[in-house]
Amino acid sequence: MTTQDTDPLRAPARTPRPPAWRAQAPVVAVVAVGGALGATARYAAALGWSTEPGAFPWATFWVNVTGCALIGVFMVLITERWPAHRLLRPFFGTGVLGGFTTFSTYAVDIRTLVGDGHPRTALAYLAATLAAALTAVWLASTLTRQALRRRPS
Repeated sequence: MTTQDTDPLRAPARTPRPPAWRAQAPVVAVVAVGGALGATARYAAALGWSTEPGAFPWATFWVNVTGCALIGVFMVLITERWPAHRLLRPFFGTGVLGGFTTFSTYAVDIRTLVGDGHPRTALAYLAATLAAALTAVWLASTLTRQALRRRPS
C-alpha cells in the first residue's frame, strides 16, 4: 500500500453519478402509468354520459370540475399534512389527475360548438368551466384545510 491509500486526511474517491435520465426514469414511468389510469377513467365517464351534437358537454365539464377539486384536496394533503413519497405527486397529480382532466377536449368542444353554429352554448361552456374549475380547486383546498385543522395530526 502506498501512503495515499492509507492517508486519513485524503478525501475518499467519488463514485460517478448515474446519468440524469436514470434519476428521471421512475418519474416518467409513474406519470405514464398514472396518466393511463386517469385517461381511462375520463374515457369511461365520456362513454357513460354521451353528449348530443350542439349540446352542453356535461361529461367533460364535470370531469374537469371533479379533477380540479381532487387536485385541491391532494395538494393540501401532500404539501401541508403528509410527507409524501417523491413519486406520489408525479403519479397522482401529474399522471392520474392530469390524464383525467381534459382541457384539450374542452378547447375542442368550444371550437366544435362554434363551428356547428352554437356560439352561445360555446360561450356558456367556456365561462362555466373556467369559473367552476377555479371555484372547485379553491373550495376543495379551503375545506380540506379546515377539516385538517379540526383533526389532530
